Amino acid sequence: MRIDCYLSLGCTSEEALRENLLEALRALGLRADVRFHRLSTQEAARRGLRGSPSIYINGVDALPGQQPGFA
Repeated sequence: MRIDCYLSLGCTSEEALRENLLEALRALGLRADVRFHRLSTQEAARRGLRGSPSIYINGVDALPGQQPGFA
């Protein structure tokens, strides 16, 4: 499994997100290649990301109902 986490340059939730993901994976007995990406607002818009953080599991948006706004 691959998990990609996209965050804005100013997002402060990376540490908590990292801890929560690792705890969830441990609890479920799963292994994953987890990657964190810092993006500018322009790059996020080009990729069609809707929020920060945006989390994709195997290329699929884990939170598809997020409100637009990458900040």
